[in-house]
Amino acid sequence: MLKQIAVSDVTLGMYIQELCGSWLNHPFWKRRFLLDSESDLRRLQASAVVQVLIDTSKGLGVAGAITPMNRSETCQDAPPARVDAPPAPISASIEEEVRRARGICRSATAAVAEMFANARMGRAIEAEKAMEQVEAIASSIHRHPHALLSLARLKTADEYTYMHSVAVCGLMIALARQMNMSGQQVREAGVAGLLHDIGKIGVQDAVINKPGKLTDNEWQLMRRHPEMGHRILKECGQLNQETLDVCLHHHEKLDGSGYPHGLSGEQIPLLARMGAVCDVYDAVTSNRAYKAAWDPAEALHRMAQWSGHFDKAIFHAFVKTLGIFPVGAQVRLQSGRIGVVCEQSPDSLLRPKVEVVSPIQLQRPIRPQIIDLALEPESDRIVSREPTRK
Repeated sequence: MLKQIAVSDVTLGMYIQELCGSWLNHPFWKRRFLLDSESDLRRLQASAVVQVLIDTSKGLGVAGAITPMNRSETCQDAPPARVDAPPAPISASIEEEVRRARGICRSATAAVAEMFANARMGRAIEAEKAMEQVEAIASSIHRHPHALLSLARLKTADEYTYMHSVAVCGLMIALARQMNMSGQQVREAGVAGLLHDIGKIGVQDAVINKPGKLTDNEWQLMRRHPEMGHRILKECGQLNQETLDVCLHHHEKLDGSGYPHGLSGEQIPLLARMGAVCDVYDAVTSNRAYKAAWDPAEALHRMAQWSGHFDKAIFHAFVKTLGIFPVGAQVRLQSGRIGVVCEQSPDSLLRPKVEVVSPIQLQRPIRPQIIDLALEPESDRIVSREPTRK
């Protein structure tokens, strides 16, 4: 039986069927869950939610009588790990999470494509559908922070715009968690990353994927996509200002040379400064019609040298999120071997797991071997990035 009650009447043991009002007002990932934590109760009471819908067939009623619970329904509706907790120890191997993350990437990419198509036809963005994808992406990053991010770099030209949105969403969530942001801010960062390029629906694919230099008219059209996107998201009426800011200002630069408004320093909202780093990193590490992808470590190295582009503190947190040698980076070991970083070490940014693919002196492939440099510190170490051979 469903019953709508005031938040002041909520007690532990109730099954929350729905938190009334916008999902942006509440501090939880899902609307439906069994309220069995005192800290969750306090967070609910401190939130902007005024009323909730409870299901007395799955938990306590207002009078305090417990009704029988269907175990399968309760397990099915249980919430995933919440993003407001600090980054937790890895709970799945990268191999296990890569298998799950493939499905998440496919689903999220299809959802973004559908949202972009609906926006082209003048339909409003459905914020809750975007949130479902953010929830799945965040859950994957919670289980293993590098699995989905490494997959999201692998895009075809046809799906670039949509997979780029998924990748930036994942990077924003991981960065926000690294910066110890609140659950609300992590949620906003993820949604903003997923929707930051919605304005590109107003730019022809021929311009977005043009292999040569853009004409002045084409460049002016491209520069208008943040404002187009901001207008689209504002009209949906379900997103707050922080999320809209990322769409509008993710191409601003710290020195004021960006667009569309030439903002500088702290004039650029915090989430937009984060979005600038995540957007550029995914763009330069992806193959495009007009350029080949940079190796992840090379990308971080080059971005670090761009004076006046990024907020330094945010960029440093971003490097810590990915590792100095991110997953997918090609590196040279002290032994002379060449390898590809396949997993980060939680204890050392300089000693990840490396899949050795070739002895440099022979320049011929050998059977791949995975070395955990954190567990074998004396056996070998990374001495440099190895340029990707084109």
